[in-house]
Formats: sequence, C-alpha cells, structure tokens
Amino acid sequence: MRGLIGNISRYALHDGPGIRTTVFLKGCPLHCPWCHNPELISHEPEVAFYAERCISCGDCQAVCPEDAILMHGEKRIDHTRCTGCGLCTKSCPAIALVMIGREYELEELVEVLLRDRHFFEVSGGGVTLSGGEPTQQLEFTASLLERLHNEGIHTTIESNGIFPRETFASTCLDHLDLILFDLKCIDSAWHQEVVGRGNERILENLSCLLKTRARDVIVRIPVIPGHTATPENIGQIADHLRKLNVCRYSLLPYHPFGCSKAAALGKIQKNSLPEQAMEQDKLGQWQEFFHGIERVLP
Repeated sequence: MRGLIGNISRYALHDGPGIRTTVFLKGCPLHCPWCHNPELISHEPEVAFYAERCISCGDCQAVCPEDAILMHGEKRIDHTRCTGCGLCTKSCPAIALVMIGREYELEELVEVLLRDRHFFEVSGGGVTLSGGEPTQQLEFTASLLERLHNEGIHTTIESNGIFPRETFASTCLDHLDLILFDLKCIDSAWHQEVVGRGNERILENLSCLLKTRARDVIVRIPVIPGHTATPENIGQIADHLRKLNVCRYSLLPYHPFGCSKAAALGKIQKNSLPEQAMEQDKLGQWQEFFHGIERVLP
C-alpha cells in the first residue's frame, strides 16, 4: 500500500502535544484562497521552482521531454505541458526545481516515523497527519494510524472535516488520540462560494464526533482578514461551538507563507491577502468572542 506524501516535518511543536513528526499528505477537496499549503491541494506530484536558487545553467531544459522549461521570463515551468516526470528536478544542481509529492510504502513510512520514538516518549509527543486533507487518502491514512497506534505512538489528525463519517469512524477513530478539526464558517453558501464546497458534511461530522470524543477534539478556526475574520462569522462560529458544548478551540492566525509556495507552483493566491502575518494583539480581539470555551494554543 502506498501513500502520496508532500513533506515530512520533524520536531514540530504546533501540531499537537509535545515534539511531533508531521506527515503532510497530498490532496484536498477544498480550494481556500488563503491556503497555507497550496502545494498539497493537488492529488498529483508537482514541480516547484524557487527562482532565488536558480543559476540559469539550462540543465533542466536539456532533459525535459515535454519542452516545458522556459529559460526566459519570470516563469520557469509551462505547467500546461509539464507531466510531473521529475527529470528536471534530478538534473538541477542548485535544487531550484523540487518535486512536491513522493509515494511511500506504508512500512517504509512507519520505519521513518519510528526513528523519532525517543523524542515522542520524552516530550509526550507523537505523529500528526496533516495535508492537504489526510482523509483524501483514507485507506492509507487508516492503515498508518493503526500501525502507529499499535506501536504505542500518540496520533493526531488535522482535518477540514470533509470525510465519509461511517468509514472514518470504523477505520480511523479508534486509532486516534487527538483530532484537530478546522471550521472556517457556519454559512454554507459562503463556504461554497469561497472554498468550493458546502459545509453541511463538515458540521454534521463535527457534531457526531463531539457526541463520543468531545475531549479529544480541538476545533480550530483560521482567522483570515477579508475572509473569515469578520464579527458576524466569528460570532456565529462561537455561538455554534457553545451549542455543541465544544470543550476546546484554537484560533489560527493568518500568515502569508502560502503566497510564496503558490508562486513556486506558478499559481497566484488572491491579491487581497495581507503581506504581513496577523499580530497577536489583533488575534486577541477575536478570542473575546469565545468566552466560556477553553482556549488551546496552536
């Protein structure tokens, strides 16, 4: 069994308790304009170009079978021609061209993750599955969680909540210690217009999870200027969490890291996004809406 992995981040401190290794799986059904990991939206491997590293040697152009390399102008890759074969990334001496997405055999990935067992044990950490959306590769995700759980590793998943509830419950839930559940808004029409899907399934899945695993769920709200960060939306989310008796929440402040990642893939995130990260004092204003719910630092 194989899974398509975009990145493995060791010594992570913000994806659950303790020191963690975060596995970023490729593929996501949503297209959030502010996505912090736009390189993980596609379900296929992609080639990213980092212009600041390029030495203009031309080796990539020489090996490309699709004539997709552009040696002049801001863009280096014609993504309409690129098939993601990766030959250019292997030939690049400056690592300016990088393949995003590598297939791992299940046991190979487990072996890599268990190398950090000591750090997990001394810090109370473990492994977090993120993305993208891990449940887009549900069979692989379920098998990986089961293997890690059987090894005594603390497991966490970061999810946007769009998953088949019964299958998720029967294959993943018993092997999860913590669920980080993203909630962007309550209004389904807004959700459909902005991120490409309605949120009915998300709200239903959250409600069902809270009935059985309330203490193991942290609802995370991305605070995005010009999008989710409005008094109406944040107020609606806070009221909804109280109705569901949500135990814990976390606000995720906007940062612009996704813009440079999108540019490396020849994509452009919305120009309305700020160039600077959200300051803590501004984030504190939104926390006031959640009085009575335990806050968890991201």
